[in-house]
Amino acid sequence: MALPAASVQLYTLAEQFSADMGGSLDKLAAIGLKNVEAFDFVRRPDEIRAALDAAGLASPTGHAPLLSDELWTPDGSIPTPAPEVVFEAAAKVGMTTVIDPFVAPERWFTLEGVTDIADRLNALVETAAGFGLQVGYHNHAQEFVADFDGQSAFERFVTLTDERVQVELDLFWALTGGQDVPALVERLGDRLVAVHVKDGVAPVPNPFGPDAGEFGSASLDQRHAGTGEVPLAESLRAASGLQYAVIEYDNPPGDVFADVAASYAFLIEGGFAR
Repeated sequence: MALPAASVQLYTLAEQFSADMGGSLDKLAAIGLKNVEAFDFVRRPDEIRAALDAAGLASPTGHAPLLSDELWTPDGSIPTPAPEVVFEAAAKVGMTTVIDPFVAPERWFTLEGVTDIADRLNALVETAAGFGLQVGYHNHAQEFVADFDGQSAFERFVTLTDERVQVELDLFWALTGGQDVPALVERLGDRLVAVHVKDGVAPVPNPFGPDAGEFGSASLDQRHAGTGEVPLAESLRAASGLQYAVIEYDNPPGDVFADVAASYAFLIEGGFAR
């Protein structure tokens, strides 16, 4: 397998990016990155595309809500635009894949809910193709709470989706969901086109479980890739068709650019990405 391209989810540096878009991207390029994964791009695609071009970067993947009327995150809710609006903005930025980053936990707890999520994403495959795009889904840990005949809600979702739907597996959140992460990566096979390279101490219990209390990203103990509990090396080696290895911190432990550089070094020096 050809090595996946290294990238970074811009949510990692949301504050810095909002304050100085061009300067932040220049710092990422100086680290050695050639790709980023955009978020919150729908309201400002032209601005983001111009900044990417100026920094010599591309955003082949990006996160935007496709499956919810309102996107809940630990840090606040984001209104959901129409899919066609999302796809038009993504095409302007230069993306190839738009990935839904979060579907509310309770929708993953029943088979009817999981089936509805898969059906909604399947219905967008052809619409996205009209813009030259593909669609995908990115997990947290709520997708691993329910079990249907020995199969997690997440893996049932994958079996219910069109093979053109791409899967981006967040390795930290899969571990938080109690998964044998390298084995899951292997089972996903070529459906898995991207991973979030994220390390740290997995919270216990699952903060997205039905009895979980209040949760925010600031409570997470996240660390540089290769220094936490997540079996990153084994998981990356288990992948068979990976295209993107996307660095992300929900809660960067220090200076965010130094944190990104440390995880980038893990990927490049370890021979896991290019």
